[in-house]
Amino acid sequence: MPSVDARKLFAPLGPTYDRVGATLSFGQDPRWRRFLVARLPRDGGHVLDVATGTGMVAAELVRRGFRVTGVDQSTEMLARARQRFGSTVELVESRAESLPLADGAFDHLTVTYLLRYVDDPGATLAELARVVRPGGTVASLEFGVPSGLARPAWELYVRAGLPIAGRVLRNGWREVGDFLGGSIRDYWRRYPLERQLDLWRTAGIDGVEVRRLSLGGGVVMWGRRA
Repeated sequence: MPSVDARKLFAPLGPTYDRVGATLSFGQDPRWRRFLVARLPRDGGHVLDVATGTGMVAAELVRRGFRVTGVDQSTEMLARARQRFGSTVELVESRAESLPLADGAFDHLTVTYLLRYVDDPGATLAELARVVRPGGTVASLEFGVPSGLARPAWELYVRAGLPIAGRVLRNGWREVGDFLGGSIRDYWRRYPLERQLDLWRTAGIDGVEVRRLSLGGGVVMWGRRA
């Protein structure tokens, strides 16, 4: 799904995004975000939080003592982040594929639910790695597709449960409910784990580790900028 459509998809969600996202994930999404942030060394460095949205990951970074800059392409989502942070977090409106930031400007980088929305995940990863200093940590959170006994329950939820919930919630959530399951499934079909690891290494990120959370519903990947 091209990034231009992602802007339209997320534009109406800002006022309800945090609460509804937590509810639809049965409380797992906030836990995944905390795990993501915990992959970074607690050195008080400057972190670029890409696809920051309403600032949930950025808030956890601030809580852990980091200096944070957030980037998102959605004006509406950033408006909610500004209400959350005031002047304590710098927020930049930009596409992740072309960041208006200097090489090696940040100590670490976090990115959440982004790569399914870009046309070229490998090129986007390279652009993200570009702005991180050598030795800094790059960490990503994405939805995953569970395997084994959890797969049928996941399929039932994304094929029926999410669309029904989206129609009940309205305010932009109907489109998300219809879109999300197919988007996740298609991304992992096109980019299975080994291919994703190759993209990370090609982007200049070494020692990549992977953790599947909540039976594989969430996937966190992290490594060091070469």
